[in-house]
Amino acid sequence: MLFHMSRTEPSRMGFVLAGGKSSRMGEDKAFLEFGGQALLNRALTAMGAVCDSVSIVGDPSTFAKYGAVVPDIFRGCGPLAGIHAALVNSAAELNLMLAVDMPFVSSKLLAFLFAAAETSGAIVTVPRVGNGLQPLCAIYRREFSAAAEEALRTGKYKIDAVFSNLSIRVTEESELAAAGFSEQMFFNVNTPQDRLAAEGP
Repeated sequence: MLFHMSRTEPSRMGFVLAGGKSSRMGEDKAFLEFGGQALLNRALTAMGAVCDSVSIVGDPSTFAKYGAVVPDIFRGCGPLAGIHAALVNSAAELNLMLAVDMPFVSSKLLAFLFAAAETSGAIVTVPRVGNGLQPLCAIYRREFSAAAEEALRTGKYKIDAVFSNLSIRVTEESELAAAGFSEQMFFNVNTPQDRLAAEGP
């Protein structure tokens, strides 16, 4: 199912990054049930509330029935390759990237990031919380694709490293907290233990 809003020109596109191997989980994280809903559906719902359209970055044979799917151009190169593929296929200036394994991300948080991106003009708008930058819950302008491609072609797959020569708008933890968003919202479910911790007792 493709989530979309009715605007003539897409000014905001969303991409769920679901191409990971989920090796630490032992099964595809996208389809894990969390709070009665698959992680993929949680992400699509949250993004659908704030984006003109939402696509999945991953294997078309796995995700085609859920809507538009974008395959990696540089395969096996991690999340940076997913971001690159999304931007190459985007018709919007502002593009939300969200990892499929972040169950606590809300549409309000995503709207907050879009608002910051729209007023800053930076190439990337990215939150920073206790454990560092959160590039898999961030807003990217299409021009980031050129820097990403250059890095990928030279075998450099770390997203943060690509930021070093670009204009970045960092939403600091204090700014997020003042708006009512906690570090917990950026929690990743990578292992069965993470899943149990996130679901609570």
